[in-house]
Amino acid sequence: MPKIRIRYFNDRMERLAYVDGKSDWIDLRAAKDVTMKAGEFQLIPLGIAMELPEGYEAHVVPRSSTYKNFGIIQTNHMGVIDESYCGDNDQWYFPAYALRDTQIQEGDRICQFRIIEHQPVLMFEEVASLGHKDRGGIGSTGRK
Repeated sequence: MPKIRIRYFNDRMERLAYVDGKSDWIDLRAAKDVTMKAGEFQLIPLGIAMELPEGYEAHVVPRSSTYKNFGIIQTNHMGVIDESYCGDNDQWYFPAYALRDTQIQEGDRICQFRIIEHQPVLMFEEVASLGHKDRGGIGSTGRK
């Protein structure tokens, strides 16, 4: 099991924990109180910096309840943090856009992450046909 070195930016932050058997995504929390008006953008500090193993990256996404609870969306829809972002002051942030007025309290779970290996080197081969039957285009499987 790889060990991940982590720096917390304050002593109040709940320490990260991997919850075995529940999900392989790990929750991240707001590191300060945040007030946002509808239409406002803010980088919400997550209160951590990490040294990821070489060849790995972290994917940061909203929790399923983030919009329902706080009315914010992640502006880049998925954050990718590679192993070179590992300095003492390379704090992780959640780039939030508010769709309604909202308040987020320090310690609120607003996003989640997982650590995965980098994609292997790929080769692309141009062809005139892929040789498979078409599925019918985007949305072809219906609504239900």
